[in-house]
Amino acid sequence: MTRLPRHQHYIAGEWTPPASGEYFPSLNPTTAEPWYEAASGTAEDIDRAVTAARTAFEDPRWRDLSQTRRGRLLRNLADLIGENAAELARTETLDNGKLLREMRAQLAGLPEYFHYYAGLADKIHGEVVPGASRELLNYTLREPVGVVGAITPWNSPLLLTATKLAPALAAGNTVVVKPSEHTCASLLALAPLFEQAGFPPGVVNVVTGFGATAGASLTEHPDVAKVTFTGSTETGRRIARTCADRFVRCTLELGGKSPNIVFPDADLPSAAMGVIAGIFAAAGQTCVAGSRILVHEDVYDEILERVTARAATIRIGDPLDEATELGPLALADQLTKVESYVGLGLAEGGKVVCGGTRPDTGGLGGYFYSPTVFTGTDNSMRICREEIFGPVATVMSFASEQEALAIANDTPYGLAAGVWTRDVNRVHRMAARLEAGTVWANTYRSMSPMSPRSGFKSSGSGIEHGTEVIREYTRLKSVWINTSEEPVGDPFILRS
Repeated sequence: MTRLPRHQHYIAGEWTPPASGEYFPSLNPTTAEPWYEAASGTAEDIDRAVTAARTAFEDPRWRDLSQTRRGRLLRNLADLIGENAAELARTETLDNGKLLREMRAQLAGLPEYFHYYAGLADKIHGEVVPGASRELLNYTLREPVGVVGAITPWNSPLLLTATKLAPALAAGNTVVVKPSEHTCASLLALAPLFEQAGFPPGVVNVVTGFGATAGASLTEHPDVAKVTFTGSTETGRRIARTCADRFVRCTLELGGKSPNIVFPDADLPSAAMGVIAGIFAAAGQTCVAGSRILVHEDVYDEILERVTARAATIRIGDPLDEATELGPLALADQLTKVESYVGLGLAEGGKVVCGGTRPDTGGLGGYFYSPTVFTGTDNSMRICREEIFGPVATVMSFASEQEALAIANDTPYGLAAGVWTRDVNRVHRMAARLEAGTVWANTYRSMSPMSPRSGFKSSGSGIEHGTEVIREYTRLKSVWINTSEEPVGDPFILRS
């Protein structure tokens, strides 16, 4: 048998074998065949990585680097990512099954995140605070928190890691990344670029492994000053409890069950395409997927016909093929989960009007599932309330703006929402009342490093993107200085 390529941890600028000597296979979701092995991280590996990050944080080469020069390193990294974008995109496609043409576009835009925060690096500062006395000078400092533990998901490994790394490094922190055990390859391919860009060894470290071992050890490590996590709500709850026990701040970007709402005055062909993009792009494996489609009763039939007609013709196949429009789900477990929810939806009384089966992919053997549309559902059903993270949409009708809002907000999640209407007043009314961290109007899944993103309710806590995220990666210090040369008086002699 041909031995699979083996990837080790990346710690302090060196490829480091796992302390346990153990590796685990990663499967190509298109073929369901293993294509490499990754090091199985343990508490010992995490400790080595955190120690390397802590050493780098205190190293004058990083600690004393000017903020402007820190930004220059981020620009260097952005340029290197651009130069290596084609290979990084292909690696990610092999690892999680996303379309190669989608990943090329995503990787082409990835340098923007590092350029944006490169420009922000020397705009991070405190301020002078007016005081009651001219002799008292009070100013604030914004300081890096220290070692950041970043736990990243399998659906967009490089993009969602960049949203954590770029601001963390701009603020002067060091980082230990624990990528999903299902998609390690692209992060390991990215890691050496940091040293090539000029970052001192240990500023960025990557430890691969499983959540219960490597991930838990990272969140529990006493030298980790902040945790940032993207993933499931249940795992986020466990991380929040662990961080609370240590009084460590955490940023949590969690699940969603986002409504995509179509009003009768909308541009209906555009709205239908927005609905398709919202749920079937990336096989529905995005936290902001518009999985609950709410359509006004006057245009319900037309939107349903347009959506199902296009969903039925989406070309499913090898994501490396330029003609493919929908690749596989990333994991075997995810395929099983999607199938179980489709079965549950039918048992609850829903009707599948499109999809609902594994497609014929000509013997590829991977984790493919057809774009699926349910009707006959209501917001009390589990298929309408629980995150599926796959290409499954429920289409429900409403009669009024108030009813649409009630259905949209009747969910434990609050990550995103879409509104399709030509009425600008309605757009503002809906945006104000929808319980979601991001609201799109006449578009869906638009994103920029400049725009802050947050989750309400069970969709998480903290901010990602924008300038506000710098607060997540810094601590605020207040400094008071008495500039008077007069002697300090006896504190127990009070003067009026």
